[in-house]
Amino acid sequence: MKRAAGRGPNINITQGEYAVSDHEGGVITTILGSCIATCIWDPVRKVGGMNHILVARSQTSGGTNDYAGVNAMELLINGLVRLGADRTRFNAKVFGGARMINGLSDIGQSNGSFIVEFLEKEGIPCLGKSLGGNAARQIKFFPSEGRVMQRTVAGAPEVLQPVKPPEKPVRNGVELF
Repeated sequence: MKRAAGRGPNINITQGEYAVSDHEGGVITTILGSCIATCIWDPVRKVGGMNHILVARSQTSGGTNDYAGVNAMELLINGLVRLGADRTRFNAKVFGGARMINGLSDIGQSNGSFIVEFLEKEGIPCLGKSLGGNAARQIKFFPSEGRVMQRTVAGAPEVLQPVKPPEKPVRNGVELF
């Protein structure tokens, strides 16, 4: 997990990135499939941040490993604290965790359950969530307000077979006029 390169009022994050901001009117954006994004903000200090977690929880020979998800959340929380946020005032909203490809493991469901459990354990109220489904999501987070806009992105259109043009009638080579 790394901090996004952008530091201005408008920041776009991708897989494995996070961003924090205290810009009034600023926005942090991302696009999610099976990944999850957590938007956390302090309503008094008017500071917020978002992360984009690709795989929060993995299965290993020793059992379940939450290292990647915990690391992503701690980086986001520590970034907010560095901007003056108070952890006791945090609120959160979570998005993503879609099942993008049928027939494969449902990593989106695992990501979603990780983030809900993490927030509960840490005592951070989750004021809204949009998890699961089978559509991608575009997320716009306004960190100073705690407001989030979500737009679902339809999957790839179904590939249609081209319609064959009607066959020309068989003729004897003589054209009458």
